[in-house]
Amino acid sequence: MSNEQIKAGLEAYNAQVEKAIAKFPERANVPAQRLYTPLDCEGDYCEKSGFPGNYPFTRGVQPTMYRGRFWTMRMYAGFSTADESNKRYRMLIENGATGLSCAFDLPTQIGYDSDDPISEGEVGKVGVAIDSLADMEILFDQIDLGKVSTSMTINAPASVLLCMYIAVAKKQGVPSTALMGTIQNDILKEYAARGTYIFPPRPSMRLITNIFEYCSQNVPKWNTISISGYHIREAGSTASQEIAFTIADGIAYVDAAIKAGLDVDAFAGRLSFFWNAHNNVLEEVAKFRASRRVWSKVMKERFGAKKDKSMMLRVHTQTAGSMLTAQQPNNNIVRVGLQTAAAVMGGTQSLHTNSKDEALALPTTESVTIALRTQQIVAYESGLADVIDPLAGSYYVEAMTDRIEKEAWDYIKKIDELGGAVSAIEKGYIQKEIQDSAYKWQMDVESGARVIVGVNKFQMEEEPPKGLLKVDASVGVKQCEKLHAMKAKRDNAAVQAALAELEKACADETVNLMPVILAAVETYATLGEICGVMRKVFGEYEAHVNL
Repeated sequence: MSNEQIKAGLEAYNAQVEKAIAKFPERANVPAQRLYTPLDCEGDYCEKSGFPGNYPFTRGVQPTMYRGRFWTMRMYAGFSTADESNKRYRMLIENGATGLSCAFDLPTQIGYDSDDPISEGEVGKVGVAIDSLADMEILFDQIDLGKVSTSMTINAPASVLLCMYIAVAKKQGVPSTALMGTIQNDILKEYAARGTYIFPPRPSMRLITNIFEYCSQNVPKWNTISISGYHIREAGSTASQEIAFTIADGIAYVDAAIKAGLDVDAFAGRLSFFWNAHNNVLEEVAKFRASRRVWSKVMKERFGAKKDKSMMLRVHTQTAGSMLTAQQPNNNIVRVGLQTAAAVMGGTQSLHTNSKDEALALPTTESVTIALRTQQIVAYESGLADVIDPLAGSYYVEAMTDRIEKEAWDYIKKIDELGGAVSAIEKGYIQKEIQDSAYKWQMDVESGARVIVGVNKFQMEEEPPKGLLKVDASVGVKQCEKLHAMKAKRDNAAVQAALAELEKACADETVNLMPVILAAVETYATLGEICGVMRKVFGEYEAHVNL
């Protein structure tokens, strides 16, 4: 059928639509364009979509995708003490999880020990407390680090936690060259959307490029950063903003590494991304497809990457925590199922599914198991993993992929004009865009223009939730006791010598800090002591937004 025939058909169709709307008015919160046709999907197929495993990777980064092996099934876990989290990790592995995803408590995320006054009341609450190598040894007890892939959601102190992981592996007899996993290590999105930063942007970027360089030589299978749109979306961004701001951060990291003297093809293959799987299934699939296309063009055209792996946007996905509701929490099982389907049809490389009770508390063992089974049902029973990029060719999905790509490029151009992601964050531009988007979403919910089942429609009387996982306040006391006992046993002279070497190295920008941090970790210097030295030399970041 020719374009002229399609246009003629559309005219006749629109006449029918007018009559239908007169009888059944359309909902107010649906997309403006109701129908998509080949007219919305023009362009060269190979240039825009191509084939899986081939540039521009729109249809996936591997030639056979899940027909060869499924995505890595990770379950985000960590609470209370290292002992308790270790039990949860081993349970997940026994139930079919193929990777671990570590959640750390708030003091750990911002580089404080459990006995610091600022940590009071927060120890072990939103993740596991890790004060030193001793805790990390317990966390991975009876888990072979040469066989498991581990993702750690840690940013400002990522270098320290990675060194602890390397040190534990060494004690297990596992060489660093065999280690597989990811550290989040994305500090720019912390300034823009999340808030667990420590140091100012410039020294933080130094730490990140130090990790790139060190791992390219010593931990070659490790993903040295997970450039994270997830938290940008959780803060209220749109799908287009999620990938635009995240890829802009990625550009800043690559720029910094190249300026530090690294060859792009030496480190770019170990960069990974972290996307949110939100509720709008078809938009999310389009987002995944568009993000791969944008990143491949950035790496090829802006940075001159030669290797295919340097141009591939490999992604870990987590279902949307912000879309979970405290009301009618069983509804969250359905939401997570749809989000899982979106991530799989979008071509994710690994996936963490949230649990139904996470809007209320840390997940119970039962709810975590349901979340894991959700992935397994999608993998083994749904058929969604049997065919690569199953929604390709949908006029709607293809048109939306193009739209999201265009909107992302528009944002990236604006950020370039502002001097790059670091400058855009310092000027408050990215924060303001996210805040405006979040405000509009909330106003739509409050007005009823956007329906959230069980929240602003289909409400019902409910009994208070039962059986929630609560972390007892005594956890903090016990953790401090363990920390003090460890300090009494260690060689404190060796610790002080290692910290003095670290302070000296921090002051010399030509020094890669990773070997120095590793040496301090192996003396059982604590996270707080190591970050304290870096705070002394680098200073601390103070947030501000220029509106």
